[in-house]
Amino acid sequence: MATTYGSFEAVIGLEVHAQLLTRTKAFCGCATSFGDPPNTHTCPVCLGLPGALPVLNREAVRMAVSAALALGCAIQESSVFARKNYFYPDLPKGFQISQFDRPLALRGALEIETEAGKKRAGITRVHMEEDAGKNLHGIGGLSIVDLNRAGTPLIEIVGEPDLSSGAEAAEYLKRLREILMFIGVNDGNLEQGSFRCDANVSVRRVGEAKLGTRTELKNINSFRFVAEAIDLEIRRQIALIEQGDRVRQQTRGYNADRKETYLLRDKENESGYRYFPEPDLPPLVVDEAFLAEVRGALPESPADKRRRFTESLKLTPYAASVLTGHPRIAAFFEEAARLHGDAVKVANFVQSEVLRDARTTGLTATFPVSPAQVAGLLRLVDEGAISGKQAKEVYTEMAGTDRAPGDIVRDKGMAVMSDASAIEAIAGEVIAANEKQVAAYRGGKTALFGFFVGQIMKRTGGSASPAVVNEVLRRLLEGGSAPGA
Repeated sequence: MATTYGSFEAVIGLEVHAQLLTRTKAFCGCATSFGDPPNTHTCPVCLGLPGALPVLNREAVRMAVSAALALGCAIQESSVFARKNYFYPDLPKGFQISQFDRPLALRGALEIETEAGKKRAGITRVHMEEDAGKNLHGIGGLSIVDLNRAGTPLIEIVGEPDLSSGAEAAEYLKRLREILMFIGVNDGNLEQGSFRCDANVSVRRVGEAKLGTRTELKNINSFRFVAEAIDLEIRRQIALIEQGDRVRQQTRGYNADRKETYLLRDKENESGYRYFPEPDLPPLVVDEAFLAEVRGALPESPADKRRRFTESLKLTPYAASVLTGHPRIAAFFEEAARLHGDAVKVANFVQSEVLRDARTTGLTATFPVSPAQVAGLLRLVDEGAISGKQAKEVYTEMAGTDRAPGDIVRDKGMAVMSDASAIEAIAGEVIAANEKQVAAYRGGKTALFGFFVGQIMKRTGGSASPAVVNEVLRRLLEGGSAPGA
């Protein structure tokens, strides 16, 4: 069911540009390294100098096909590169090598979660192209053109106009980003521009079939801002129509501080780009052998992984979602669960302790401990060698080192108190000191049991064995003995 805005509804389609994680550019051997000094990764090919000829990067093709397959697209046996002609300072050739009427892949879909439930958002096409350079402003009071990025391989993922709100668009982008990251073809970095989207937004009255005039929102670098910008643009268009004005086809930006979209330029039609086949590149032919090789190398999708975590490993949907938030987090958890054997215990500890100190950057992640250390620590708790509270102390000592948890327990003289007679003596003191709570517990307020456990743990510094504490307390409290007897 579409989101409505009074008597209007929005029609939204996203065009996502995702840089492919190849070491070199789409049509030359220049490095795709990010953040290096301007114009240090250029050559006659990516500078568009006369006589320079492009050569297609095979690894870029493999990654593009991987992405298209992961999105359920049909791969075209033959696709054609084209020249997309337009002038901009960061486009050195005066055209961009892209694909137009014969793209790499067609007809995919992405399933997203909305307030109304699951929704299937169609994908029109996935095609390959090269990135443009970048204009840098304010360097020594000047503006310069950095062409390091020019020629970096991209895929453009063109979505069907199946979305109806900013929230749905943000959810679509999150799900798309995680798929590309989990298959290892894109690092999902919105700030650096390696994953970015243009949103095509139009409105129409509820019940109308004809699409309204669309505007394109560009250069928005966070999911939250994408949602904000789309919803604001929807309301801007509705206001224009209601006051008798018309929506103009434009390209607009978003000012997050002022919470408004603003005009960048009037939008060109496809005919303005004067597409024609790239004469220096033959058609791209993807044969069955290559397709089978790529399909066979595809890893488990994030959605399938979440499903397996909940159905097979018995994790909660929330835990499964957290632990598939990044491919390296998922891998860390799975290795720790494999080594320990109890996925639920491992999931709880990783979420509560490890992820607090984990750091992710692109496709990489750093963790304060190893999966083996986590598994070893939880085994000590299982064996009764230390308590859950002590496990957190051991974790703090272990973080940032390669020390085994057992060595830390030995060196610090940690040992769980499991002597039933000693715990019974402490429990007797607790019961004697809390007569009202004992009477209330025996009167039916059994939730007070946790209070007595807490008091014993407090007196033992958390070292008492929970199992022994529970057994002793139940015997004393339910045996009917008077406090202090």
